[in-house]
Amino acid sequence: MRPGTVIVLLWLIWVVSWAAAAFWADPVAKRADLGSEMRYRMVMVFGAVLFLLPAHNYYGRLRLWVPDLAVAWICVVLIAVGFGFSWWARLHLGRLWSGNVTAKAGHRVVDSGPYSLVRHPIYTGLLLAILATMAAKGTVWGIAGALLLIIGIVMKAKLEERFLRGELGTAYDDYARRVPMLVPFAPA
Repeated sequence: MRPGTVIVLLWLIWVVSWAAAAFWADPVAKRADLGSEMRYRMVMVFGAVLFLLPAHNYYGRLRLWVPDLAVAWICVVLIAVGFGFSWWARLHLGRLWSGNVTAKAGHRVVDSGPYSLVRHPIYTGLLLAILATMAAKGTVWGIAGALLLIIGIVMKAKLEERFLRGELGTAYDDYARRVPMLVPFAPA
């Protein structure tokens, strides 16, 4: 199997499994306003459309590089690691997870497991998978899509930060002082 095929399969498996697991969550007690969520969602949808444009049959200016086979397989491994990290975080968070910016009944700061490394490990894993996919594609559209997806993820993470500070107060502030937002081992 070629690296490009494996990359597509990894993304498909991740999307389908992530969507299926959405049913395994506690009911929402409170959520961020729809307007705030729509801003990052619009950026991410537009980014995803560009990101998903296929990389084959591009010549000239639209294809900036073609990774050799070894680099392509390294990208496959990084994508799998990113998805694995996201899944570890999702499983660790358990029923507190939501695809939207929400608080659940009995919501609390989770600061163990992957949440001891970064405050948003699901996004960290996705960022790794996005960047590795972009590197494997080497297209202008892949780069533009990746940049928009990164902007959308950062927008959502910042919205979650504001929301959780409002819901959890000093407990979240203390956590944010100890643990970096998206990059492990970076200064908090």
